[in-house]
Amino acid sequence: MKTLKYILIGLSLCVFCSSVKAEESQSPEETKSGVDVQEIVFGHIKDSYEWHITNWGDCEISVPLPIIVYSSQSGWHVFLSSRLSEHNHYKGFYIANAGAYEGKIVENIQGKEARPLDISITKTVLSLFINSLLLIIIILGVAKWYKKRKPEDFSPKGFVGLMEMLITMVNDDIIKSCIGKDYKKYAPYLLTVFFFIFLNNLMGLIPIFPGGGNVTGNIAITLVLACMTFLAVNIWGTKEYWKEVLWPDVPLWLKVPIPMMPVIELFGIFTKPFALTVRLFANIMAGHAIILALTCIIFITASFGTALNGSMSVVSVLFSVFMNSLELLVAFIQAYVFTMLSAVFISLSRVEGAHK
Repeated sequence: MKTLKYILIGLSLCVFCSSVKAEESQSPEETKSGVDVQEIVFGHIKDSYEWHITNWGDCEISVPLPIIVYSSQSGWHVFLSSRLSEHNHYKGFYIANAGAYEGKIVENIQGKEARPLDISITKTVLSLFINSLLLIIIILGVAKWYKKRKPEDFSPKGFVGLMEMLITMVNDDIIKSCIGKDYKKYAPYLLTVFFFIFLNNLMGLIPIFPGGGNVTGNIAITLVLACMTFLAVNIWGTKEYWKEVLWPDVPLWLKVPIPMMPVIELFGIFTKPFALTVRLFANIMAGHAIILALTCIIFITASFGTALNGSMSVVSVLFSVFMNSLELLVAFIQAYVFTMLSAVFISLSRVEGAHK
């Protein structure tokens, strides 16, 4: 499966190269009517201050989002993103077209672009709020069903039965088996992590509003999740765990006078959350990019002739359907792997001495 994914990534890169080459060989009029694959793909992956839905003729349909910024010159400002565009200023703020702050809200201070304190509700943030609210509604709905259930009642069916199966699987097969006797202490966090990642992965595959947000493909989101696991591992780690980190059971010359092994062990503490961050971020982002790139093949080959465009359209549709089906599996696998690795890292911090 990994080999196939690498092949598809290579195919998407070929699509990027062919689109750039086609644009270079076209006249300005043809370029204007062409499809900018890079803009479509990276426009979806990157965060934005508005939620673009579709184009209806020359009309762009999008949801403007709240801009909340604090300027050291003029204080707090709250307004909708519809007041801003690439060539528009509002109250001294505008979206940078190039440079280090490209795509971000900036202001001009003494002839230089400067970033204000920006806590705006962007597309990723709004998607995060929507998905979190949906997750709360689902979990509370399932809990409400169990509150009304009597011991002699039959096992749940339908959606509640599916949720029970998933919760039991994660609790018994991942949390309990990896952590051991203290598993109940970490079960609420790990269950929340699993369903949060799984739901956001699924919502990211839905192409229409309020789906399509690239939440778990945003490295800031995966970094926060990894930091939560990092805190759970190191705050509640046992004395034996810290002894193995700071004074491992190795020959003395590896610890004194140069603390080689303690430094390596301390470095290993930070590589774990880094691995969690990059693994989830890279897999989800790559999946979104491949699906969009494959879809764009239809429009890129439109100027290459009917025969080539027709055959490539069939290839594009087949591969896109296959990739969407594969991403459904990846959505579950990535939630499973993140939860399992978090449970394993926590179990390693709960190690006890041999005398116990």
